Amino acid sequence: MEWKKTYKDKILTADEAILKIKSGDKIVSGHAIAEPTILLNEIVNNKEKFEDIEIAHMVPMQKCDYVNEDMRGHLRHNAIFVGAGTRNAVNDGRADYTPCFFSEVPKLFKNGYMKVDVALIHLSLPDKHGYCSFGASVDYTKPAAEHAKLVIAEINEHMPRTLGDSFIHISEIDYLVDATRPLVELQPPKTTDIEKKIGEYCASLVEDGSTLQLGIGAIPDAALQFLKDKKDLGIHSEMISDGVMNLVKSGVITNKKKLIHKGKMIVNFLMGTKELYDFVDDNPSVEMYSADYTNDPTVIMKNYKMVTINSCLQVDLMGQVVSEMIGHRQISGVGGQVDFVRGSVMAEGGKSIIAMPSTAAGGKVSRIVANLSEGAAVTTSRNDVHYIITEYGIAELKGRTLKQRAKLLIEIAHPDYRENLIKEWEKRFFDKY
Repeated sequence: MEWKKTYKDKILTADEAILKIKSGDKIVSGHAIAEPTILLNEIVNNKEKFEDIEIAHMVPMQKCDYVNEDMRGHLRHNAIFVGAGTRNAVNDGRADYTPCFFSEVPKLFKNGYMKVDVALIHLSLPDKHGYCSFGASVDYTKPAAEHAKLVIAEINEHMPRTLGDSFIHISEIDYLVDATRPLVELQPPKTTDIEKKIGEYCASLVEDGSTLQLGIGAIPDAALQFLKDKKDLGIHSEMISDGVMNLVKSGVITNKKKLIHKGKMIVNFLMGTKELYDFVDDNPSVEMYSADYTNDPTVIMKNYKMVTINSCLQVDLMGQVVSEMIGHRQISGVGGQVDFVRGSVMAEGGKSIIAMPSTAAGGKVSRIVANLSEGAAVTTSRNDVHYIITEYGIAELKGRTLKQRAKLLIEIAHPDYRENLIKEWEKRFFDKY
């Protein structure tokens, strides 16, 4: 097999590989579990060799030392989604943030809005034909590699071989680094009684045969716990974790009723435990595609009874949803929330759910507010919103007047904050509540 010789010729050590990067280059790094940490750490350790390097990515899982103060002039981060390791740097001005719907991130590379000089990626071992799998993250990572001038890949025998549109041939990679190590694991979150109640309300809107999208966090995981009596559910989501795997194993998720990709779970990245990574490895029931396909609302809408469950930080009485900011402070990013909100409400029998605890900061702050915090950007507009859920119930806002929406939202706000919200309602609508 000729590719095996090519493979050997392209192998470098990490310190040799990073020297192929030039000052001024724009780097796009692999996503989440597929973060190429060995290469990124090597770049950080050799920062003095570089000037004006940009490192762009979405969710990071590691320390992200390239955002530290001493990297100034050498390395700078451009966040397409702000994570725990980059949040302070973005808000302190040491890093940048580029807002974008997840579905459109691949187009940033394709159409030249975001230059990709170098793609740093993290792949599985090659198969007998010389194809490596993008494994846990196809999302924007594969499109970045397709549009990069230089592709450097970490090869890891622990990376699962996922199927679908998840492959790159050795001939399309410039340099390879042996990076065998266990993958980062994300343990299932612990759910509180409040989150369990919210999850129960979410599950009550899921009918047999529905196709699901679930975001990251305790609330989507809690919803999964209340779906055990459902039948023939399907998955079309940007990501899945262990909770979905468990429902597949118990026979709840079969994908039999799906109208597109029947019998298949469609996702673009994975985050979970080793059990999940073993489950998806070479599993024909799981197919991975890039975000411009999985998150395209016109694709999502083809699923019958599409139900999407996402979280947020704040909702005002008009139904405007803030999911990524607290005031002026950037907490996360747009991600795929709007993609799936729009796709689900366009689908026949579709439902879009935004779920959140009624309060934050240990009960000191109401998440349902008369007016959004100064500086906060709206993630999901009042025109797109469908269901809002807290532990106090379900508010269906689609087709409701401003007056009706405000009343429905007050009814699911925490009781401690309803009095002031009612006063605002009366002030706006010149009526008694």
